[in-house]
Amino acid sequence: MTGKVVVIGAGVVGLSVALAAQARGFAVQVVDREGPAAGASAGNAGAFAFTDILPLASPRIMRQAPKWLLDPLGPLTVPPSYALRIAPWMLRFWRACSPARVRASTAAQTALMDLSKAELEPFLAATGTLPMLRKEGNLQVYESQAEFDASLPGWRAREEHGIAFRHMAADEMAGVQPGLAPRFTHGTFTPGWYSIADPRDYTLALADRFRARGGEIVIAEATGLADDGVLTALGKLTGRVVLAAGAFSHLLARTLGVRIPLETERGYNTTLPADAFDLRCQVTFGGHGFVITKLSSGIRVGGAVELGGLKLPPNYRRSEAMLKKAKAFLPGLRTTGGQQWMGFRPSLPDSLPAIGPLPGHPNVVCAFGHGHLGLTQSAGTARIVTGLLAGEDPGIDLAPFSPARF
Repeated sequence: MTGKVVVIGAGVVGLSVALAAQARGFAVQVVDREGPAAGASAGNAGAFAFTDILPLASPRIMRQAPKWLLDPLGPLTVPPSYALRIAPWMLRFWRACSPARVRASTAAQTALMDLSKAELEPFLAATGTLPMLRKEGNLQVYESQAEFDASLPGWRAREEHGIAFRHMAADEMAGVQPGLAPRFTHGTFTPGWYSIADPRDYTLALADRFRARGGEIVIAEATGLADDGVLTALGKLTGRVVLAAGAFSHLLARTLGVRIPLETERGYNTTLPADAFDLRCQVTFGGHGFVITKLSSGIRVGGAVELGGLKLPPNYRRSEAMLKKAKAFLPGLRTTGGQQWMGFRPSLPDSLPAIGPLPGHPNVVCAFGHGHLGLTQSAGTARIVTGLLAGEDPGIDLAPFSPARF
């Protein structure tokens, strides 16, 4: 297989695609305005959340959203200055919450998760990063019988798709993760939830491997797309294009006249020193929209959704609010010495990424819009995109992920 490919984006998705294409014999360049691991690929929770098959767009979220939106520091917020601009996206999101569309999105998400899980360990082995993989599971916790009962339809949906889990009472949870506050009465443990030692270190390791194999990473802003390459501040890079620029991807698609309804979920976290708590697995506080994760770089407390676009300044009170809650939920947690972060997650209204040719431009392949699941679905996306570049069967039905579905 020969040919030139230009990948826009040096995050985990873009670099995974670049390495997979490089392994198939393509000559690959990666272009990024800041360089590897500069965005959400550095600051995420580090999880391969293969069990997270339920779309964010769902009746459950629509029931919870009004209460959440009343709290400006809560799990879901829209800054007032951005509300009018995001209204069309929110209408699409609301339409995607119908039961029929949720069933279709869940089936599509499951197919992509299954492919991504199957591809992950071979990809890690091929790139020399397998020692960074951890298989410690995830504990989802609930504060009442009512909250636990409300979660059961989602667990039944996962069970139908073959996902293993175990419901627990408080005493069983203590055996998995000591130190939880007694307010948590129920929990569900999913052993198939993997993680990476540190997402930034992993992404940088992929960049190093790509360069070691002869790949070039160009530090320049991509200013536009063409059918035969990418326009950048340093000149034109020619070749077939893979658009993996995360939350900025829709702006580049627009330079070819294609409008894709991508919005930005601004995620916040605080990374505490590694000895801040004896964390045995990732713990998800679903009712509050955040997680706490053990990384080689420390204990990371983060999550929530702020639909605020790319230009508003960070509101680090959101990080502080999550950290305050984490202290209440894990009384032994030491909350000093942390480092705050905010990053952009690319979100499409039906919670599925855009993977496939850009409408009307077959030489531009989209690989963006993974929301919270970019790391999780990176190896699967790389397999699909490389298949498309090589003219092969991509491995799953791509119709639900088509960039033309909007």
